[in-house]
Amino acid sequence: MTPQQISQVQSYLRKRFGTEGIELKPRKVQDSVEVYLDNEILGLLYIDDEDPADISYDLNISILQQDLDES
Repeated sequence: MTPQQISQVQSYLRKRFGTEGIELKPRKVQDSVEVYLDNEILGLLYIDDEDPADISYDLNISILQQDLDES
């Protein structure tokens, strides 16, 4: 993902979820970024850009059973 794409998606997610605590951080691989919420990793966001005219993003959030048990 390009820095511009990361910035656009980060702004969208912050607005959509109503929090400035969302931050996207690049990874070594170019097809995804790490998604953080209040400095805690939330999941991964992948880009699907096979067709440049139809780019989409896939947010994958992992929820651990131990996190559910603690709440």
